[in-house]
This record gives sequence, structure tokens and C-alpha cells, in this order.
Amino acid sequence: MVEILSVSEAEKRRTGGHKSKLPIEDKLLLSLEHLREYRTYFHIAQGFGIHETSALRISRWVEDVLIKDGTFSLPGRKAMLKNGAEFEAVLVDATESPIERPPKNSAGTIQARKGGML
Repeated sequence: MVEILSVSEAEKRRTGGHKSKLPIEDKLLLSLEHLREYRTYFHIAQGFGIHETSALRISRWVEDVLIKDGTFSLPGRKAMLKNGAEFEAVLVDATESPIERPPKNSAGTIQARKGGML
């Protein structure tokens, strides 16, 4: 991953980009921390000493470069089906059902007065 990001960083600098505060390894670590722990960018940025917006940009850049390279992509759905592997699925019925409540009767409830005070 570091090699792929280094090549992309060199191309970015060649086209006029500026030098970043963080080395490539820290950029990768920042992105992986977000994906693994799903902490907010504010808290991740505090750990690296950068602004929250910079952390967001770095994370998106790392993700975009790695996705564009294709080395770390997962096989598609059709490739999984061609493999012949059997998958087992568990379905859970999460539909709403009525709550069982005691029946309302006149003896168990307090009647409100109609028409004000006596």
C-alpha cells in the first residue's frame, strides 16, 4: 500500500502539488484508523496534529488511490458464484408485532371528571 501511495504522491508533486505535513505511512495509518475504528475525523486529526478537514481529505485521497490501483479490490459477485462455494444465510424476521396489553375495563381505570370542579 505504501508503494502505491508513494508513486501517486510523486505524480501529484510533479504536477504542482505541495508537500504534505504527514509522511505516506502516517497518511495510510490515518485512513486505516478511520476505516477500522470509525472514529470521527476530529479525533483522528487530534492524534496526528492536523485539522479535521485535512484528515478527511487525506483519508479520501488514500481510499481513492488504492481503489483506482485495483490491487486491493474484492472479487465481484459473479466471480464468487463461479467459484462454486456454498453460502449459508440466516434470515431474521424483524417485522412489527402488536404488544400484548391487558384489556381496558372500567374498574381498573380512573374516570376523569367532565365539566369542571364540583
